[in-house]
Amino acid sequence: MNTAKTYIQLFEKFINHYKKIELSSIDENDIRLYMQHLVQHGKSNSYINQMINSIKFYYEVVLQMPNRFYSIERPRKREALPKVISLEEVQSIIKNTNNIKHKCIVSLLYSAGLRRSELLNLKPEDIDSKRMVITVLHGKGNKDRLTILSQSVLDDLRIYFKAWQPKTYLFEGKPGEQYSGSSISKIIYNACHKAKIRKRVTPHMLRHSFATHLLENGTDLRYIQVLLGHSSSKTTEIYTQVAINNIKTIKSPIELLNLG
Repeated sequence: MNTAKTYIQLFEKFINHYKKIELSSIDENDIRLYMQHLVQHGKSNSYINQMINSIKFYYEVVLQMPNRFYSIERPRKREALPKVISLEEVQSIIKNTNNIKHKCIVSLLYSAGLRRSELLNLKPEDIDSKRMVITVLHGKGNKDRLTILSQSVLDDLRIYFKAWQPKTYLFEGKPGEQYSGSSISKIIYNACHKAKIRKRVTPHMLRHSFATHLLENGTDLRYIQVLLGHSSSKTTEIYTQVAINNIKTIKSPIELLNLG
């Protein structure tokens, strides 16, 4: 659904740029000119790639035309490392939440490696206390998966459930209505402020930290891939670049120098 919304918004910008041209007569050169226009206006590589995806989707999937824009050059994707926080920072954030509901939200994001949208979609029946797993339905790519349920989080969830008694979703704004994504971001922001953590922490950083801390603790990369719901092991392998357990065992050659 998020992808659909993004494509619709982006394609609307594209067709508004070419108001005087029939959609069926737009060619590759028109698209290249529009991409140059986006570059000149400082749009990121990620934004431009999504724009190309939305245009291709309209012509090739919606109109069911053959692959007509295959030679459009894409900007090279920046290989950014996932942003991770330390165990101590995670602990401080959780301890500085305002109430049991907020504590459960932050704890679940981290302890189960959930995306924000996955947490928002959770229902009470998705928490399996007998098998100690969480069922994630319709995750990214519309895939279902199981992830781990921590005993300490389960204990907090039981306290939360008795106090708040959610009706439909595990976390609700109004009774029966889904909690908002912006509220989750605000919970983390406020907890960071109270914990005096100056860096900007997002819900997705908790997911990145979950994967990295598992890897640093010796968990097999294949299991981490399953818990995160990654289709490709290459996606999960990025965490090997930020796990520091092996780096910490390496001594810098400056230690060999006598600088006293």
